[in-house]
Amino acid sequence: MHDPDDNFEDYEASAQRHTPWRRVLALFRPHKTALLVVLGLIILAGIAGATTPFMMRAIIDNALPARDAGLLVWLCLGLFGVAILAAVAGVLQAYVSTHIGQQLMHELRVALYEHLQSLSLAFFATARTGEVQSRMSSDIAGLQSLFTNTATDVARNVSVVLTTVVAMILLDWRLALASLAFMPILLWLNNRVASVRERLTFEQQERIADMSATVTESLSAGGFILARTMGRARHLTRLFRETSSDVARLELRSHTAGQWEFALIMFALDILPALTFLIGGLMLAKGFGVSIGTLVALIALQEQLLWPMLELFEARVELRKARALLTRVFGYLDTKPTLVEPAHPVDVDVNSLRGAIAFEDVSFSYPASERQTLDHITLRMEAGTHTAIVGSTGSGKSTLGYLLARLYDPDSGRVMLDGIDIKDFSFETLSHIIGVVTQDPFLLNASIEENLRFAKPEASPAEIAQALQLAQLTEKVASLPRGLQTEVGERGYQFSGGERQRLSLARTILRNPRILLLDEATSALDPQTENALSAALAARHNRTVVSIAHRLSTVRHADQIVVLEDGRIVEIGNHDQLIAANGRYRQLATIG
Repeated sequence: MHDPDDNFEDYEASAQRHTPWRRVLALFRPHKTALLVVLGLIILAGIAGATTPFMMRAIIDNALPARDAGLLVWLCLGLFGVAILAAVAGVLQAYVSTHIGQQLMHELRVALYEHLQSLSLAFFATARTGEVQSRMSSDIAGLQSLFTNTATDVARNVSVVLTTVVAMILLDWRLALASLAFMPILLWLNNRVASVRERLTFEQQERIADMSATVTESLSAGGFILARTMGRARHLTRLFRETSSDVARLELRSHTAGQWEFALIMFALDILPALTFLIGGLMLAKGFGVSIGTLVALIALQEQLLWPMLELFEARVELRKARALLTRVFGYLDTKPTLVEPAHPVDVDVNSLRGAIAFEDVSFSYPASERQTLDHITLRMEAGTHTAIVGSTGSGKSTLGYLLARLYDPDSGRVMLDGIDIKDFSFETLSHIIGVVTQDPFLLNASIEENLRFAKPEASPAEIAQALQLAQLTEKVASLPRGLQTEVGERGYQFSGGERQRLSLARTILRNPRILLLDEATSALDPQTENALSAALAARHNRTVVSIAHRLSTVRHADQIVVLEDGRIVEIGNHDQLIAANGRYRQLATIG
């Protein structure tokens, strides 16, 4: 069980750092014209509402005692006209407010998504998928009330309260002051409740994110297989039940605090008419210049004040709760990208590049690790050649590939493409130069064709057919009843591991990159298919191929084999040379 008080100091520090109120207000700045329209409509409706009690007083104190039918008709028509004006202004204000709110949510969602796309692999390697989804969907959806209603409701209710208070003072300042004497107590109570509910909201969203992560991880195809084969379904259900119980408990605490506040405020506001009649009646009896019409008008104004005051108190709570949600969203928006595109990227024709690669004294360690993953790597890969990177587990093979694809930047040294530092390329250009296929490929839950066209939407049928042929998938696709329109399923689980790898490879080939990086990309293939695939790739002499392999049978025909051990290069040569050297490569070959 989690106690919000345990995280209060951490939350307060985070809220002050990420969510000053001026930053929240800045979200509305691009919509200031529309906000001025809303404000004008609010003021119009407020003035219309404030005139009603004065016309009522005129009816009671003037028209009825004087039996003036003409005045009575005009005053009643005035009440009717004011009601229509207030209704029309209210509808227009609601429409414009909703438009502003939905636009703000759209802008925030897109800004967050775009920012997350700019972060490095390190962020997603440590963040839980459900946590990211929760902030993208649940947290921003929770802000709908703030953006669509609360902000404009505050302006409208402040307008109503101010005009109503002014009207009360104009009617009788003594009774008005008596009516407002209890407001400081209600404000203190509201502030306390708002603070409590803000903390509870932040903690509740943390638990909802945990719940979302559990659902995302355990109810995916891979998560289901793991839970079923490990016999841990009941354990996961118990964890989900505990988290869901935390969410329910926090919501109950928040709702109960709100209900207590509502009950106390309603009690204070409900006894106002009785106090007004008592004080006004005593003043009337003692001849202090209070008319019956004034008393009735004042009571009407108090009734008019009731709901705006309640909504303002609730709005204060909603604003504090929204601050908790914005703190989570802004926390992601304030995450600094560790990979930054150059301000002025190199202007190069991708088709003119040869594909020569050079690592110049490159060192790298992961943020959470004190160990040097790569230690002063210097390596050249000639254009159009096949270089294989081999080594035992943890030797730094995949990390070398990450640096080549610029999923990370080296701590020191440079990675060069045709003599140009890869940091000087834009991400878009780099994606056209280097194609990456991993051991565990990510496939969209869509058709085979849609997965292929993700790499090149404008690809012709001939290009798709050629990519399938190179990836040794032509016969497989032809055997399927729906061919290219066959759905691959969640993460491609409709297909075998080898078929998923070949489909991922076909997708990358379709993009026709100058450099092809294969990170254990054929580990699930049988030897016959793997040999055919290697032969097809070798025939493409204009492409530089870098393959990271654990199974040495896949690299025997590579032009250059690089052996890594503990982040250092210990051997370089072709298969025959390294076998003859009787070193680490031969040991790996013997083990393999």
